[in-house]
Amino acid sequence: MLAILALGTTAFLLCLCLTPLLRDVFVRADIMDRPDGGRKSHAKAVPRMGGIPIVLSYAGALGLVYLFAPNGSRIYIQHGALLRSLLPAAGLVFLTGLIDDIFCIKPWQKLAGQVLAAVLAVFLGARMSIGNAPVWVSVVLSIIWLIGCTNAVNLIDGMDGLATGVGLLATTTTLLVAIISHNMGLAMATMPLAGCLLAFLRYNFAPASVFLGDCGSLTIGFILGCFGLIWSRQSGTMLGMAAPLMALALPLIDVTLAIGRRFLRRVPIFKGDRSHIHHMLLGLGFTTRGAALLLYGVCGLSAAFALFESFGGTGVGWPLLFLFCLLVILGVSRLNYIEFTAAWRTISHKMMLRAVQEEIYVRDLEKSLAGAETTEDCWQIIRLIAIDFNFSWVFLRLDGEQFEETFTSEYGTPLWTIDLSLGERGNLVLTRVDQTSRPSFTMSVLHHLQVSISAEQGLLEASTDSLTNAA
Repeated sequence: MLAILALGTTAFLLCLCLTPLLRDVFVRADIMDRPDGGRKSHAKAVPRMGGIPIVLSYAGALGLVYLFAPNGSRIYIQHGALLRSLLPAAGLVFLTGLIDDIFCIKPWQKLAGQVLAAVLAVFLGARMSIGNAPVWVSVVLSIIWLIGCTNAVNLIDGMDGLATGVGLLATTTTLLVAIISHNMGLAMATMPLAGCLLAFLRYNFAPASVFLGDCGSLTIGFILGCFGLIWSRQSGTMLGMAAPLMALALPLIDVTLAIGRRFLRRVPIFKGDRSHIHHMLLGLGFTTRGAALLLYGVCGLSAAFALFESFGGTGVGWPLLFLFCLLVILGVSRLNYIEFTAAWRTISHKMMLRAVQEEIYVRDLEKSLAGAETTEDCWQIIRLIAIDFNFSWVFLRLDGEQFEETFTSEYGTPLWTIDLSLGERGNLVLTRVDQTSRPSFTMSVLHHLQVSISAEQGLLEASTDSLTNAA
């Protein structure tokens, strides 16, 4: 235990001293993250690549304790299959992030470096255990997990102190699990990272004087992913991943929401936006500090769930996971993402039934128009549509004939009027007082009506529906 405390203290002091020194070097070298008025909303240029002092302090603490600790303590460091699998792969991720910080490489190049590092880590032993499942299943899921964690922490690094604080809480949770379960190898790996992040938060919390940069956020996410794989092995089942997932819930949920939003909007997955969880909180009126503290609280609650899942005994795993997922759904719903609201409305039973009803109505309309032989027949079809959709007045000019009818005796103030061109055959005008049916459905039906009548003689013009507010 003394070696663990020495590791944490050494890492803390090293990072506390190295960060301001290297920060000044970054300023002189003009390695700065400048605001762009868009996604980068900080007030002034801030030096980045804060991952460098973190990595140097982490490695330096391990080296110093190994050299100067009593011989009896070295056995803890020699638990070392973990470190041998962790450090080379983490170094590759750090190098990928560093290159991106300096040269701004393309997203696929950054992803390629992450995949290579994840494969290396899994090959060297950082792998989940899933009962009797084939080895390849464990390998594939472990690689996906590592890539997900790496990008999750990177994407959440959009507000002063957020990624650092979230990483610190997740690391502390893993450290507690390691100590309680007497996994000294995992404890020796996590303690120096906790010390580094605590010291770095001194300079990274709002208003930040230095940013993590990709070399920092990617490395932290990757290392935490490796910790999660080692943590899950004590269970040996798929449910064993529930606790690490809870500990990293906030960044993982954020990256999942980001992928879902961009998929629904049909924009590139790697395209940045200002709709991450922390952006939504800022949009709700929170200050940067307030939003960060609130999200720290969320991470603290997730950590409590993770610890309880790990040590709560048999029978609590699935109920606890269900409760956790319920809280996640409730929390995300409070952020009012329009993409998911629209998707839910679309796939809900009620909306699907409406879509079927609309399709039936349109097909009936097309069939009726196909059987219309005279302008009078078309007029009768239009009358029925006007009645179905509560239009107050309809006018039709078709092939030199005119028809007009009023359907309400009390006009009120018309909400809107639509004038549809029927090509050379004429036009159709409808006025609406109320909005008892959905405008989108109404416009869809009227568009089919316009196309069908106009196309009868190939006279459809390239015209735009004219929708005029009459109110």
